[in-house]
Amino acid sequence: MSEEVPQAGSLAPDFTLKTQTGEEVTLSSFRNSKAVLLYFYPKADTPGCTTEACNFRDSYAAFQDMGVQILGVSPDTVRKQAKFADKYTLPFPLLADEDHAVAELYGVWKEKSFMGKRYMGVERSTFLIDKLGVIRKIYPKVSVTGHALETLDAIRAIVSE
Repeated sequence: MSEEVPQAGSLAPDFTLKTQTGEEVTLSSFRNSKAVLLYFYPKADTPGCTTEACNFRDSYAAFQDMGVQILGVSPDTVRKQAKFADKYTLPFPLLADEDHAVAELYGVWKEKSFMGKRYMGVERSTFLIDKLGVIRKIYPKVSVTGHALETLDAIRAIVSE
């Protein structure tokens, strides 16, 4: 697999993953949307990931009004994604990247450490992708507080072009 990670201005790597309902979704199928907000999170139903998902949920109407599709991706199973989506009434697809192949493709599968222990996991990151499938903005190492509103501002600029 190529070590090259996507950059702003490059075509978003295409992929197909299962949603929390078991339906297969392919990124390129959203090219009729004004934009796609593709966000990677480490683990469903953990404090930071819950805050982030609920912030996107709470701003969902604004994203919909602009024709933006939100897709959440983590290495959790379809079943775990379904429980997470149901528990917090998340209205957008959560994608199960169980083998973390898509996280690797996007360069967000990285070595992390917690309490002195090193392990591999998802670095919380967001990619804004325009209607042509081009990555317009990348948010690496996301801080969940205010992130949904931050992305809304950037998307407004993209969809108004």
